[in-house]
Amino acid sequence: MGTSLEPTHTELPAPQAPHPDHADCRGVASVLARVGDKWSVFVIMNLSDGPKRFNELKRMISGISQRMLTLTLRGLERDGLVTRTIFPTIPPRVDYELTDLGRGLQQPVKALGQWAMDHLMQIEAARTRFDKRNDS
Repeated sequence: MGTSLEPTHTELPAPQAPHPDHADCRGVASVLARVGDKWSVFVIMNLSDGPKRFNELKRMISGISQRMLTLTLRGLERDGLVTRTIFPTIPPRVDYELTDLGRGLQQPVKALGQWAMDHLMQIEAARTRFDKRNDS
């Protein structure tokens, strides 16, 4: 009983090209993942009133680890939302500041944060109702 080396199932449909209306979905998804990330939102909100040093941001953002703040700032810098300026002092001083692009996010991020604050009690009540229904 040998195995055949002849190709089978060769009648496969050709891959479809992405729909033109959805061609940019992956790019948009990656941008939304960055700006919608909770730590990015907190960093943007805390930089909205001017430049901050790393440790200043870390103190202002409750619960963020040093590593996560570093990764978040690096990602925001890579996306052109934050600049990192090194001052040649001893010890070196590093400031983080929103770029013009990052400042353009201030209003939507503030609106999102305000919406979350305004609806926090309703969301917590909905979660409680949901958990009670699904615990039984």
